[in-house]
Amino acid sequence: MADNTYLTVAERARASFEVTGSEFIGHIAPVESTERAEAFVDAIETEFDDATHNVPAYRVRADPFREWSSDDGEPAGSAGKPALNVLQQEEIENVAVVVTRYYGGTNLGVGGLARAYSRAVKDALDAAGVVEERPHERLSITVDYDDSGTVRGILESVGVEFDASYDEHVVFEVRVPVEDAPTVRDRLRSATSGRADIE
Repeated sequence: MADNTYLTVAERARASFEVTGSEFIGHIAPVESTERAEAFVDAIETEFDDATHNVPAYRVRADPFREWSSDDGEPAGSAGKPALNVLQQEEIENVAVVVTRYYGGTNLGVGGLARAYSRAVKDALDAAGVVEERPHERLSITVDYDDSGTVRGILESVGVEFDASYDEHVVFEVRVPVEDAPTVRDRLRSATSGRADIE
């Protein structure tokens, strides 16, 4: 892998299984920031608020790099750490997981819990699929209608993801790999003689 590429999950996914009556559900999602990771954790905790435990973990490429987990009431070190360990071992970044547990009446012990929480994350990872990704940044480009065709042409030629909204002006919301952003900015500025407002 090149220096600045990283592994993350392709999409949101969930996977579930039972261990001696307890149901474990692993939920996983790609996230681009700590805020999005925490929003995903909150959303799962709300959706599964009747569960015995919702154990979260995430790893986010931020400055500084952030990784975090919680046992959510399970014995110390039996849940959050094993969940986070799977992400560390697989070197997955920009990812959030929550493992939901419905208690089935049989205590699994710390070792049993650690195995179950690890498996839930592995199964969710398998379900989501792992992809190689490059760091991206978002640009907002505002132009008059006269320049919108030129801008669209450039964005399509470099193959970046974008959405366009046509109002009083045309606004392109663009997701571009970090290393390509300066070139894209320069091309847009020169093609529109500096009329494109790029943020």
